Amino acid sequence: MSRIGKAPIAIPAKVQVTIDGRNIAVKGPKGELTRELPSQVSLEQEGETLLVKRQNDSRQCRQMHGLSRTLVANMIEGVSTGFTRRLQIEGVGYRAQVQGRNLILNVGYSHQVQIEPPEGIQFAVENNTSVIVSGYNKEIVGNTAAKIRAARPPEPYKGKGIRYSDEVIRRKAGKAGK
Repeated sequence: MSRIGKAPIAIPAKVQVTIDGRNIAVKGPKGELTRELPSQVSLEQEGETLLVKRQNDSRQCRQMHGLSRTLVANMIEGVSTGFTRRLQIEGVGYRAQVQGRNLILNVGYSHQVQIEPPEGIQFAVENNTSVIVSGYNKEIVGNTAAKIRAARPPEPYKGKGIRYSDEVIRRKAGKAGK
């Protein structure tokens, strides 16, 4: 058995889970998420826990077992507490600001980069160089943070650009003098 797949998923008090065949709907204080599970796995609710079961021990079923359990656990965590991703902006004159719901980035181009948030995503900016992306869907939070980082990825010589707060940039020495 998959170590990840066989772990039970605890359902918090404020979260409602509805299972309809292969479809699962999770509703909590932060929002509502739905997902269709693969045909190789099934979901069973026992009191305040969920268990993901697989049909057989084929390679495909074993792969989907752990994946499905993680996806359902992320749905429950997202609607109850939410997810955040932090980005750091480094460089002279590089800064960010929130205008309405949109994020405006000044990152060394002749124009400002404007990023509109998808549904369920909020932007926050601390001291002009720290951007916080938050929401209840982990996948969309990660994709939005990657889209912001892609506006100006960090470069290896001076470290200028947008990076994740926990990302380490490997620096290069550059040209050596005579």
